[in-house]
Amino acid sequence: MKKLLLLLLLATGLVSCKKDNDSTETPEEEFFVNEDPASFAEIASFKVGGKGAAEISAFDPSTNRLFVVNNNETENRIDVIDFKDPSKMTVIKSIPMLPYGGAVNSLSVYGGNVAAAIESTNKQANGKVVVFKTSDYSKVAEINVGALPDMVTYSPDGKYILTANEGEPSADYLNDPEGSISIITVADYSVVTKNFAAFAGQKDALQAKGFRIFGPSNDFVKDIEPEYITISEDSKTAWVTLQENNGIAKIDLTSKNITDIFPLGFKDYSLDGNEIDPSDKETLNYIAGKWPVKGIYMPDAIAVFTANNTPYLFTANEGDAREYTAFVEARRVKEITLSSTVFPNAADLKKEPQLGRLNITSTLGVGADGKYEALYSFGARSFSVWNGNTGSQIFDSKNELDVRTVAAGVYDDARSDDKSIEPEGLTIGKIGNKTVAFVGMERVDAVAIYDVTNPTKPVFLQIIKCGDAPEGVLIIPAAKSPTKKSLLVVSSEDDGTVKVYTPNTL
Repeated sequence: MKKLLLLLLLATGLVSCKKDNDSTETPEEEFFVNEDPASFAEIASFKVGGKGAAEISAFDPSTNRLFVVNNNETENRIDVIDFKDPSKMTVIKSIPMLPYGGAVNSLSVYGGNVAAAIESTNKQANGKVVVFKTSDYSKVAEINVGALPDMVTYSPDGKYILTANEGEPSADYLNDPEGSISIITVADYSVVTKNFAAFAGQKDALQAKGFRIFGPSNDFVKDIEPEYITISEDSKTAWVTLQENNGIAKIDLTSKNITDIFPLGFKDYSLDGNEIDPSDKETLNYIAGKWPVKGIYMPDAIAVFTANNTPYLFTANEGDAREYTAFVEARRVKEITLSSTVFPNAADLKKEPQLGRLNITSTLGVGADGKYEALYSFGARSFSVWNGNTGSQIFDSKNELDVRTVAAGVYDDARSDDKSIEPEGLTIGKIGNKTVAFVGMERVDAVAIYDVTNPTKPVFLQIIKCGDAPEGVLIIPAAKSPTKKSLLVVSSEDDGTVKVYTPNTL
């Protein structure tokens, strides 16, 4: 009997110990909610501030707090929102950035800490990453990184913090810092900052494939401008968009070296399925057609999804023209001289209802006589999927985002002559048994949702309206969500609004 009691006590103790160990956060792969990824609907909206607020958000599951960028005319800060009940969001703390520099550009959360990318008050000087505890907001670490850290992210295992240091020039272009990537080792907060000097000898070969080096200085290292980072699930590899340069860089996190630059080439708007509306002056709001124009992909956000041992890179192909006092690259087609040999109908093409209003770059397609022999516009009006090992394109949404926004009644014809819907933010998450991509479109104030379970053949699911100029697109998985359902958080920089969406349960 005593032996039986002892065995029962031991068994009870073991069960109790196991229960205590399991009381920590449930792993995502062990927590399943059968949700419909085509049914996202708004459940909450919260105004953080005016223009410049709510650019990026990051969520901490250990405290149920949402950390939101808030840069305004008088103060740069991080606002902390109580997110236990998304329908009752309130700001419970503001963390001022004045002690650390200028504007805060990006946030990332891991393990009870939030990392903030903060530019210097002199944008051409080196910036910082400052790490705060999410519980009491105390400073954990302050690390110097490259010039203008525009995006920060933790690796999935929490061992690294990476920043994309854009290195934008001054308005007069007299001070153009190097674009770089900073890799911070969290164990001791040591940092390695890498520029792109190792690839300078490949400049001609890269440019021949669509990579762009085109600033006034024509300096390879200074001209490259990293924009956004994604990291593989095993935390061994990172990829960084080089937006103005029309490329993606690959980084080996074990050696902390940049190993590849993938030029992205151009999109042909004269091909079936790639039709665009290039004018904001035609009689109807949307008239798509084939035109003798190429699109420069120039992606902003990037996300990686690995399937069958292949890393698939999803990019939001926004486009971005350089506009400075000393250098403005954009020209309208009606302002340039077209080669009559290449464009025998040049007079008609330059009319405003045709290509006359379209903004193109003045840095490509110009012949020795100063006449344009090819036209290259900014962005690709799409999202794309690329092979992360080779840089080859696997998929492009062609003109579907335009077509879908027109059907949804949210298309903005006033942007037809520029970059159309401007896909900017992008994230990927697991919703029910589907892998789903969310693409934020800045100029139509909406998010497109796609089933990307098969990353080679994304399938459109729905479009949802959001705030003005969505920048941050964040998916909170059900396992980490305060509602125990998946939550989509969209942060919009022009109206300073955070909106929250959730899908139906099947």
